[in-house]
Amino acid sequence: MTSTPASTADRIAARAATLNLKADAGALARLAAYFDLLQRWNEKINLTSLGDTDEAIDRLVMEPLAAAPFLPAGGSLIDIGSGGGSPAIPLAIALNANDLTMVESRGRKAAFLREALRTLDLSGTVRSERAETLAASSEFAKTAHVVSVRAVRMTPQLATAMANLLVSGGLLAMFSKHFERIPDGFKPAGAHALVPATQSYLHCFSLLG
Repeated sequence: MTSTPASTADRIAARAATLNLKADAGALARLAAYFDLLQRWNEKINLTSLGDTDEAIDRLVMEPLAAAPFLPAGGSLIDIGSGGGSPAIPLAIALNANDLTMVESRGRKAAFLREALRTLDLSGTVRSERAETLAASSEFAKTAHVVSVRAVRMTPQLATAMANLLVSGGLLAMFSKHFERIPDGFKPAGAHALVPATQSYLHCFSLLG
């Protein structure tokens, strides 16, 4: 007798339980919907090389879910270099963010991100511009409670932009497998192991002064 493949929602719920990560049924359903949408679009454009695998669930969904308890909930989240939407979208869901801004310059990926916002009914926007330009805008300067980033080369200019985006008391959240050099204008605010299988860490930094 052939067994029925587990649904994405069941896979995500089981993995979260194994890692002792907390999320309500509504959040788990939205995380599953995001992952399914990512897989459908990934058949047409290159959003992730991981495919529909348990490793992908760990990297793209569990890591942001594990990071959420260390970050302020219910505020504004700005993600730099959003690509396929992780950590931005799962993190926004886990934090119950009231606004999500994803910065992504590549047009096809930006189109996916806009569709994800619509499908998941998330309050937010996608900006196809540099973070430095966004930070100089009065609409976004000093508005983010969290600025998140993964796999983006940190430059002094980008560090300055991220500092300009954060409210007082906000956190820069860097997802990485290794220790990140302290960005200019920031001080360490905690390093947290996320998912053992991916050897991942969340490095938090707060503003100097």
